[in-house]
Parts: sequence; C-alpha cells; structure tokens
Amino acid sequence: MKIQRRELLTAGAAVGASFAVAGAARTAAAVTLPDPPQPAVLKLSSQLGVIPGKSLSEKLDKMEQWGLEGVELPGDIVGKESEYETAMRNRKLKFSAVCFGSMNGALVSDDVSKREPAKEQFKKVLAAAGALQTTGVIYVPAFNGQTKLTNQEIRAVLLDVLPELGEYALSVKSRILLEPLNRKEAFFLRQLADAASICRDCKSEGVRMMGDFYHMFIEETSDLGAFISAGSYLHHVHLASRIRVLPGQDERSFVDGFRGLKVIGYQDYCSFECGVKGDREVEIPKSLAFLKQQWEQA
Repeated sequence: MKIQRRELLTAGAAVGASFAVAGAARTAAAVTLPDPPQPAVLKLSSQLGVIPGKSLSEKLDKMEQWGLEGVELPGDIVGKESEYETAMRNRKLKFSAVCFGSMNGALVSDDVSKREPAKEQFKKVLAAAGALQTTGVIYVPAFNGQTKLTNQEIRAVLLDVLPELGEYALSVKSRILLEPLNRKEAFFLRQLADAASICRDCKSEGVRMMGDFYHMFIEETSDLGAFISAGSYLHHVHLASRIRVLPGQDERSFVDGFRGLKVIGYQDYCSFECGVKGDREVEIPKSLAFLKQQWEQA
C-alpha cells in the first residue's frame, strides 16, 4: 500500500503479532506499509442523541432509512436491556457500543473507598452490554478535576484493577473500551498510543480501546499514525469534525484516519458523537455520503 506523506510521522503498530512504521521525513516521499490482516470495513453507527425523533422507535426507523448499521447506547442501560432488545427486534440494526463515562473518576479516585463500589457498578454495565451483544463499554478513567492522583498513579491503579475487570468482561461477552480525550477534558490518557500501551500491559483481551476524531485532531500529529499505533486493540471509533459537529460540516478531513483504519484491517463501528449544524433530516444523510466518499479516497 502506497501512501504520500506530507507531515512527520512516527508510529508503531500491533496488528495481529505486531508491525512497526519508522519515522518519516517531512517530504512527499512514498512509504510502503504492510498489507492489512483482513480488508477493513466501514460500519456507520450513531449515538441516539444525534438522531431526530420523539421516540426510540422513531429514531431507529430513521437510522435504518439512512443506512446506518449500528446504534450506540447511553451508559444507563442496566435494567433497560429488555426495552432495547424489544425495540431492535426484526431490525437489521445492531448495537455498537455503550458510552459509559468515568463514574466521576471513582475507579481511580484518590479516595480508595470509592474504588470497590465503582468496580461493582462497572461489572453491572459490562454484563448488560454483553447481554445486548454490543462491541463494548466506553470508559474514561477520569475527567479533569475528578481525581488528585498523578498520571503515574492512575496508570498503576488501572493496571491493578483493569485485568480483573477485563476478564469479567470476557466472561459476560463484553469488553472495556478505553477512550483517550483531549487535554481540555482530561489530563490522563490523551493519545491512542497511551491507551494501546495500557491494553498491552493489562494482558487481557477484555481491555481494549477506541479513538475519537475530535480529540485526535487536538492531540495527535497524524490520524494515520494514531490508528496504526492502536492496531488490533482498537474496537470503536467516534466521528466528529474539528468543531465537534457532523463530519463534512467543516474542513476536517477523515481520509488520513480512514487510511489508518484500512492499514489495521479495522472491523468494528464508526459512530457519530457530535452536534449538528442545521436540519438533521438533511445534514445527517449528507454526512453519511461524505464519509463514504472519504472512505473511498483513503
């Protein structure tokens, strides 16, 4: 696969066993990358809040009409499994991921007494996500101001608790999806390579990660390099433009990132997590067409 390079890229990848991409010069030189482990797919999904409609059923009807394949659920799914299962009956749509959040940073709190209840809460959400056959549960360790621990201390706590939670996730047919955020929202875990290193060190297939184009625009040098650094650990992607509206509603390009997804042979969902400028009935179909065009260009 030939890719024209215009910016400095230093990225490593773990795809299957692993492969690496060396640093490239700031020139237009062509770089040869390994063939993907399997052809990548573009499966488009959305959070329910992005979709217009007065009811869950009406929203799902719109999603099917527009050709979306996945539904990303909010974090409050415990106790609502039957409601969602009933709503999805006889539909082609599948559940993509569960956007859970941080539990107010409780799992990595400087108050140790908060951690065990947080583990139990997390397990309930993982079990519900597994019952609904989702891709996994999106987890942010802490937003700014939610813990007094340092970066090193947070990482140590995660490496202590996540392997156990990851194995529990596997037992209920789910997984944890670590989400890197930008520095305005979180001081810990800002780049995809950092999340990948935690996944590696946890040594559990139940601990995996995701990427978000909005946060990546702020924190990553290269979308391509970021996704390559995530490699086989990547199991969900959030779609949002530079100003966090629909892809195609500003100048943000998704081609380089989609190239990265193709390099790693990405198989999971890419899901809207963004606002919308204008009429959603008009703008969402336009954005879906834009994304398919960007995928073809990648």
